[in-house]
Amino acid sequence: DAVAIRYGDSSLTFGQLQSRANRVARALIAQGAGPESVVAVAMPRTEELPVALLGVLTAGAAYLPIDTTYPVQRLEFMLDDAAPVCILTTATERESLPAGNIPVLLLEDTTGYDDARVRNRERVVPLRPDNLAYVIYTSGSTGVPKGVGVAHRNVVELFANTQSLFEFDETDVWTLFHSFAFDFSVWELWCALATGGTVVVVDYLTSRSPEQFRELLIREQVTVLNQTPSAFYQLAEADRAAHPDEQGELALRYVVFGGEALDLRQLQRWYERHPVDAPWLVNMYGITETTVHVSYLSLDEQMADNPASVIGRAIPGLDAYVLDDRLNPAPVGVAGEIYVAGAQLSRGYLGRPGLAATRFVANPFGAPGSRMYRSGDIGRWVGLGGLATLEYAGRGDQQVQLRGFRIELGEIEAALLRCPGVSQAVVVVRADEHAGDRLVGYVVPDAGTSSDPSVLRRQVAEFLTGYMVPDAIVVLDVLPLTPNGKLDRRAL
Repeated sequence: DAVAIRYGDSSLTFGQLQSRANRVARALIAQGAGPESVVAVAMPRTEELPVALLGVLTAGAAYLPIDTTYPVQRLEFMLDDAAPVCILTTATERESLPAGNIPVLLLEDTTGYDDARVRNRERVVPLRPDNLAYVIYTSGSTGVPKGVGVAHRNVVELFANTQSLFEFDETDVWTLFHSFAFDFSVWELWCALATGGTVVVVDYLTSRSPEQFRELLIREQVTVLNQTPSAFYQLAEADRAAHPDEQGELALRYVVFGGEALDLRQLQRWYERHPVDAPWLVNMYGITETTVHVSYLSLDEQMADNPASVIGRAIPGLDAYVLDDRLNPAPVGVAGEIYVAGAQLSRGYLGRPGLAATRFVANPFGAPGSRMYRSGDIGRWVGLGGLATLEYAGRGDQQVQLRGFRIELGEIEAALLRCPGVSQAVVVVRADEHAGDRLVGYVVPDAGTSSDPSVLRRQVAEFLTGYMVPDAIVVLDVLPLTPNGKLDRRAL
């Protein structure tokens, strides 16, 4: 009878959620869905989304998230590549789907099915822990998206590995903030429900308004918040600009970062207004192929001066290695590629065993037959608080070479952030056939202030060598985000 899902004025108890999901499951089973088959799900961000996803899992099938805001060609590729047995959607969302021959099941048409518990004998074949739970497509280095297949066992392992670090329980209130096509949503939705908590589904417009989202956090008394750093920086600025007595107080116990590198220096202003333990800020590095989260680091205000993106140590149940080109462990302080081993590793890429073999490789440090995942991320071990801690240094190709010089864009961003009145900064290299390659900086000023690009260029020139000073600086009201809440560099 406890509340499982809230959306606006609507709510579903755990019993109601499972009953409605059972109807959906039986409708899907009638369509031939079952273990090792895929069901594409295109649903609006309402209380119906968890019902649809749980219905697919209850049927024994794996869900394929279809975010209808994605380009049509990308959706067509995903549907063709994953070959779902059907598409579960609503009448409204159906209009946004690409035309095709895949059978469509409307959520509205599942209400007539029995809502009793679905037994294993009713499924097409029995459901096992190693069967697929979901398939999420990530960007491919070849330009073609690749579907990562994750099993039920992987997800349950994630929850078991992290529970001792957080001790989530039935008193917690979470938000489903991110697109369900982003694997951060797996943690937000299923970890909350698995530990008896309540999930508040955040509509798209609220997720794009830091001010409205802050109001929702207070109104719903959210205790567990998961954010990409880019989204949190905007929320933190909205919190800083809000009136002290505006709409009450936050009830947060944890803010968990993931999805992209965290700039610890941007947390200084947050700590000036909030105690270190109310909420605890936690940085977690993760990869879709290793089931959302790999490492854990509890943050404090003493770390806010650290210019690096420190990501902590592997969570219980996983091992993280920093290896050189010969798969030898890199010494402390020396950069290498991050490899991950453990039971959270997914089975690989859907229908692409050759590609999977290049990323999921034999683990020379584990039991015979065990695997490790080659992340493509660069890291190194550093000393922090007496322990060896992982420092994330970006992708292997994050350095840029401009006019004969090797440049770390993060160093220029840090210089811009040191300028008075600048709350956020991003630097990219722009290619132009006439002007050549140029460094362009994008900055967001503090609320209620303005920034002069020429003044900023003069200020950063005091810290940076001439070839690192941006050729142009653009002042924005807000940095653009992707549907997953990450920085949208293409939209700059």
